[in-house]
Amino acid sequence: MDPDKIITGLTKELDAELKTMSKTKDIEAKEAHSRIIKNLCQSLGVFFDLMSEMMPYEPYEPDDDLNNEDIPF
Repeated sequence: MDPDKIITGLTKELDAELKTMSKTKDIEAKEAHSRIIKNLCQSLGVFFDLMSEMMPYEPYEPDDDLNNEDIPF
């Protein structure tokens, strides 16, 4: 299972549900869509939490990338 594909799929589903919910007039249907949206957001949160644990934050230091050389523009 590719995490990128899963996250992309979840975000597409989330986008579709948000669009559907915005067009819905019935309050009960809006509630059903809001529950689906909540579940999709929680699922995305699981992947984001996992990614943050796997790739801890490292402070950016500008000198690391440049090696003190001039960059021609």
